[in-house]
Amino acid sequence: MLFNSLSYCLFLPVVLLLFSIAGSRWRWAVLLFSSYVFYGFLLKSLLLIVLTLVILMTFWIGRRMGISEVRPVRCLFLWVGIVFNLMPLVYMKYLPFLAQNLNFLMRGLRPGFVFEVPAPMVSIGLSFFIFQAISYLADIYFRIAEPERHLGYFSLYLAFFPKLLQGPIERAGDLLPQLKIPYVFHRENMRYGCLLFVWGLFKKIVIADRLGFYVDSVYNDVPSATGLPLIVATCAYAFQIYMDFSGYTDMALGSARLFNINLTQNFNSPYLATSVADFWRRWHISFSRWIFDYVFEPLQMQWRDWAKWGTAAALLVTFLVSGVWHGARWGFVIWGLLHGVYLVGSFFYRPLQKRWHKALGLEKSGIVRLWQRLVTFALVSFAWIFFRANSLSDAWHVVTRMLRLDRSTAVFHMSDYANLSLLAIGGAFFMCTLSLMADNGRRLFRSHLRWVFYYMLFFMVIFLGTGKATFIYFQF
Repeated sequence: MLFNSLSYCLFLPVVLLLFSIAGSRWRWAVLLFSSYVFYGFLLKSLLLIVLTLVILMTFWIGRRMGISEVRPVRCLFLWVGIVFNLMPLVYMKYLPFLAQNLNFLMRGLRPGFVFEVPAPMVSIGLSFFIFQAISYLADIYFRIAEPERHLGYFSLYLAFFPKLLQGPIERAGDLLPQLKIPYVFHRENMRYGCLLFVWGLFKKIVIADRLGFYVDSVYNDVPSATGLPLIVATCAYAFQIYMDFSGYTDMALGSARLFNINLTQNFNSPYLATSVADFWRRWHISFSRWIFDYVFEPLQMQWRDWAKWGTAAALLVTFLVSGVWHGARWGFVIWGLLHGVYLVGSFFYRPLQKRWHKALGLEKSGIVRLWQRLVTFALVSFAWIFFRANSLSDAWHVVTRMLRLDRSTAVFHMSDYANLSLLAIGGAFFMCTLSLMADNGRRLFRSHLRWVFYYMLFFMVIFLGTGKATFIYFQF
């Protein structure tokens, strides 16, 4: 069941109705049952089994760690929990990739050796709730959180349907207390939740999907394109994936707000970042927090004797993990390593940059900040090439041919102009909305004008929608 489907638009009001009429004692049960129904719409029983096993095992290990005061025992339980949770992820998401690469390596060492490659399995939502389960166990181990004693609330913490498929990756200390607060109807939460949901739907189907038509036409036929079309498609993809993923997040946050639950804000204008480090503070924030708290910081502490080189090595490994998390493909690995290289370079260059800016009096220069934003966007977009390309050969073609000028290659085909015209309308509406919601326009937005905006947003979603269903991040 997708957020941008008719079935979800029918499902959500029914759940809200049942939640409203259920007694305080059973509201968690309504949400948990609804979450399983929501996940069950994927028609993949193995995913439901894995979710249940992860819930039960993580709950039990968390309780055992909470009881034990012996650090080695607690550490053993932590690693048992981590390995147990990662096993289904490796089996369902990475085993075919590992088998293919093992066959490639063994071809030269032992000719005739063939490791049977298993068929890829659907793993939608798997990495999100598994990473959340691992963060829960780590927080208990480090005494950041107490183990949950109620299996029902803990199950809902992992399976809550708005964030089940694509996050945000929620911490136990943030979400679990909210699930236990007695429900009181808040008109403002209902209004804001519905508005946020439709706003996310607008970003997804009006902007992201229309950008996707052009991006797909270029990236699915890379050998026929050179020069400007490759640059335009790459920049378009940067905005497509942002609008697609942030649109989903807005719909998730809007859905949760109907139940008086605040999920983590996952995006904060990432393309206004002035450095790659700043970009990761603004992009997929819940995941960024996860990899920095549970991968980077432990590695940095482990390698602290290496001083700056230990930090650099920790950054490279952390973003290698980030790339592998996104999928079993070498393009994702290179994407992650590129970001690691960017951050290592920034780590060593930053002190020198500060001294230069201070000496030249450029610390608060608007021109410098604009230049930093342009450079950061260029670096991030370059890395998106490996993320989006269907193969490494396609990515290499884009990298080596994007600066070649070829007058015979048009930037747009005739079939693109209708989509681009509608996209321009949607983009203009998007920019006008952002300006209205800025500090200097909030008073105007709070007046009766906002109802005009609501109706326009609703009708633009209906008339400018593309009918394209899937979200980009479902594959992760």
